[in-house]
Amino acid sequence: MLKPKHPAVLLPLMMMLLIGPAHAASSYDPLAGTDGAEPRTLDRIVRDPERDREIPIRIYLPETDQPAPVVLFSHGLGGSRRGCGYLGEQWAARGYVAVFLQHPGSDESVWKDEPPRRRMKAMREAASLKNFLRRVRDVPAVLDRLETSNEEEGHPLAGRLDLEHVGMSGHSFGAVTTQAVSGQATPRGRQRFTDPRIDAALALSPSSPRRGDASTAFGSVSIPWMLMTGTKDTAAIGDQTVESRLAVFPSLPDSIDRYELVLHNAEHSAFSDRALPGDTEPRNPNHHRAIRALSTAFWDAYLKSDPAAKAWLQGSKARVILEEKDRWKAEAGQ
Repeated sequence: MLKPKHPAVLLPLMMMLLIGPAHAASSYDPLAGTDGAEPRTLDRIVRDPERDREIPIRIYLPETDQPAPVVLFSHGLGGSRRGCGYLGEQWAARGYVAVFLQHPGSDESVWKDEPPRRRMKAMREAASLKNFLRRVRDVPAVLDRLETSNEEEGHPLAGRLDLEHVGMSGHSFGAVTTQAVSGQATPRGRQRFTDPRIDAALALSPSSPRRGDASTAFGSVSIPWMLMTGTKDTAAIGDQTVESRLAVFPSLPDSIDRYELVLHNAEHSAFSDRALPGDTEPRNPNHHRAIRALSTAFWDAYLKSDPAAKAWLQGSKARVILEEKDRWKAEAGQ
């Protein structure tokens, strides 16, 4: 169990003792105070001298100057630190420092200067083992830099980061990145890339391993995971099917709290800011509303130790945010 270290974490526990779990869950609202929020953003470059690599980041800051939990986000193939800004705005409005990474080599630079006929080929080439390894090493490099910035007098982030409570998230290739640093094992069962500083993980469009079996890959995960996909969540690159994305959840161990959202008629782009070429379904505004609400409740439950958020996730209230054909699973660890 997470040990609260700041007043922002202790307050929900005190409120639960005063008003009781049933009332707290019924009054909890993960979207409260977030509509129209425009948090302050900082664009920075993290330099990793060991790899001679520069990692652009965008930081969404909450209004509070008190130490706030940190959530990292890794973009999909061909994306940037500006992608999925709706999530950065949501999480910052709810009191998180949201740090969106950009991964050179598999970011927008891959396709931007290519003629349209060559873009798909360039993207396929960028979906490589080399870029995967770059990505998973970007995460600890950014966390290391955040730790330094938090202690650096005069830095805009000084004293603003609660790095005892860190969440990791990402979409598509970013979900692959998230899974790798949050407990997924190699085909031989080694958790080679796991960063112990990460306390909870959210994977949008998760992926089953290309080699080995899912039970070996995910059987040793030890932190809460939330997965989000759609009934039409396929992509031209990556060889993932709806079935392979759905295979992740049952392969997670029963010992952890685990969640899965399957949005009806949601395509791969449903989790991003805009439609992709080849999309066939109209975008459903409630998809982003559901993603915002459930992800926020997840962070509140596991980064702020908010029992009302956990009760909301694991009770009947989470279904209210969804449409009839959406599917939702919430399983508490045994």
